[in-house]
Amino acid sequence: MSITLTQGGTTARPAFLSKERITATHGFNRWLVPPAALAIHMCIGMAYGFSVFWLPLSRAVGIDAPVACAPDMSFFDQIFSASCDWKISMLSWVYTLFFLFLGCSAAIFGGWLEHAGPRKVGIISAILWCGGLVISAMGVYTHHIWLLWLGSGVIGGIGLGLGYISPVSTLIKWFPDKRGMATGMAIMGFGGGAMVGAPLADVLMRHFATSTDVGVWQCFLAMAGIYFVFMIGGALAYRVPPAGWRPEGWAPSLKKNGNDMITSRHVHVSKAWRTPQFWLVWAVLCLNVSAGIGIIGMASPMLQEVFGGKLIDINVRFSDLSKEQLAQIATIAAGFTGLLSLFNIGGRFFWASFSDYIGRKTTFFVFFALGFVLYAIVPWTGSIRSVAFFVFAFCLILSMYGGAFATVPAYLADLFGTQMVGAIHGRLLTAWAAAGIFGPVLVTYLREYQLNMGVPRTDVYNMTLYILSALLIAGFVCNLLIRPVADKYFMTEAELAVERSKGSDTNFSNVTVEWAADSSSKIWVALAWAAVVIPLAWGVLITLEKTAVMFG
Repeated sequence: MSITLTQGGTTARPAFLSKERITATHGFNRWLVPPAALAIHMCIGMAYGFSVFWLPLSRAVGIDAPVACAPDMSFFDQIFSASCDWKISMLSWVYTLFFLFLGCSAAIFGGWLEHAGPRKVGIISAILWCGGLVISAMGVYTHHIWLLWLGSGVIGGIGLGLGYISPVSTLIKWFPDKRGMATGMAIMGFGGGAMVGAPLADVLMRHFATSTDVGVWQCFLAMAGIYFVFMIGGALAYRVPPAGWRPEGWAPSLKKNGNDMITSRHVHVSKAWRTPQFWLVWAVLCLNVSAGIGIIGMASPMLQEVFGGKLIDINVRFSDLSKEQLAQIATIAAGFTGLLSLFNIGGRFFWASFSDYIGRKTTFFVFFALGFVLYAIVPWTGSIRSVAFFVFAFCLILSMYGGAFATVPAYLADLFGTQMVGAIHGRLLTAWAAAGIFGPVLVTYLREYQLNMGVPRTDVYNMTLYILSALLIAGFVCNLLIRPVADKYFMTEAELAVERSKGSDTNFSNVTVEWAADSSSKIWVALAWAAVVIPLAWGVLITLEKTAVMFG
């Protein structure tokens, strides 16, 4: 690609990371953009799979068995001690930091993304996410958990947020005719990141493990290198369409399939959060995700405790199973978890694409109405001892959990326009951070309360599921209240022109972009998709192998 810009009779070349440098012209194939987004999302999606490191790290000193810290050692001393192993409860703080800083960074830097462009944001995301892994490797090597928290949790979490929102606005602008499908393709990669990364990490740790080392810090370094290549490749492949670009032969319709919620105008991010629509969508996402995270957190133990010996064809309660039998059903539960991951990923693409036909508001109505029924009947599946119905209900629930993440960016674009949808989406992700705290806490404490009250393990989750059902009813009401945004919040043509001008690092008077003849060829599209589909297919294959154990 060659770019010529003229200003005052002189020829200048825009900055490598500027929006001018990646603005496409006639002939560019928009199908090159989704695999670029997938490459980044599949790497940062490993955040979901970090639990694969917990057990090895919990015996990093003892190797064969954990070395417990002295009973009188304070929490602060444990953070800096290199003589005893970390508890899994300390390691799991990385998860909290992940999603806390994801939501915060997305909210803070979303507006900057719209001006800087996805290439700059994607490269910074790669540096932060992979740099965080390198710092984490140093923390494991020196056995200082605060470096793990700082590296992956804080620095990596900021990179996670930037990488998550980097393609959203770009994809929506490239696919105004298929907004849901476009965001579904990218966010599907985030759901699939752990499905690829977790088995990869397992292979690497086993490769690097020795009689004196569990192989985690070497695994972090290797994954940092692999992810950096993929993320930089994805960031450099990003292209943005010129302002006002439309697919050939497509004309926008403000009333599509009975949906009058799609606007052709644009709301500035500074005004979007002041609208009732923003907070209603915030509540819709928060309530749906709170219920979904609650399900994810208890799916595996619930399967084991509710069905017990029935999972291995013996009529024995969970509390009466032997150590060997517990190991057997734990293997089956692992397969169940893998199956849920597949539906979480597939749901992101299916439901988001389906929303292009029935509308985003209707799609969320389906999530809440169908979800309410499924949450309410899960206790019934336990009472009739039907493993098949139980698995079916959970799989469908997880598909809608993932579908909500993939559909909400298109919902925002419908309501607030596409100009600043990335920034608005960034602020909305604070709902994810809130749900990440509320959902698991609700489920955990309710479970402990029920057990302390003497409720049998087979029934201990019933009350929790009914409360989660109530959350979905509240979400249904919030979705029902969403209406088109009032005219007073939209930017005028002059304000829009000013906003669009901020996307340029320098105000050039003339821009000419020429693409190489083969830049949009089908060969390049095929290679780009192969680069992301092959690793994803490998992850699916590994997951299916584990899932087969459950049905075997």
